[in-house]
Amino acid sequence: MEGSVLIRPMTGEDYDEVHALWLTIKGFGIRAVDDSREDIERFIRRNPSTSVVAVIDGKIVGSILCGNDGRQGTLYHVCVAKAYRRLGIGRQMVGTCMRSLREEGISKVSLVAFTTNKEGNAFWKDIGWKKREDFFYYDFLLNEKNITRFIGD
Repeated sequence: MEGSVLIRPMTGEDYDEVHALWLTIKGFGIRAVDDSREDIERFIRRNPSTSVVAVIDGKIVGSILCGNDGRQGTLYHVCVAKAYRRLGIGRQMVGTCMRSLREEGISKVSLVAFTTNKEGNAFWKDIGWKKREDFFYYDFLLNEKNITRFIGD
């Protein structure tokens, strides 16, 4: 690694470089429905101090989308470029996000990792995170057809 690592807040201007990084990550789930520029910029506006990027020599080499609902923080799309792994960058980014969440009064943080993301799951285990086995995770796409099923036309 040539230069030192700078961990800084993510901005909307980082989108192209961050999105390109996401596309290189094996085991990641990128979706057009909520990972578009517009969606990520909205997320960052709602969470201006908690999402971060790691920069070395002017190049983004890692990123985390991090936000909270007022009770619990959540990490999304945590990644470090393959050539920069095992240098502590992921730990630094996670620590920065956790400190930002604490400053906002949040005392718990969670994340979702795909079962196929072996490297990511190994990282979380190595840094002391515990895999939950006591609940199921459900999601539902909010589109007009699905909403209409519940409330009618």
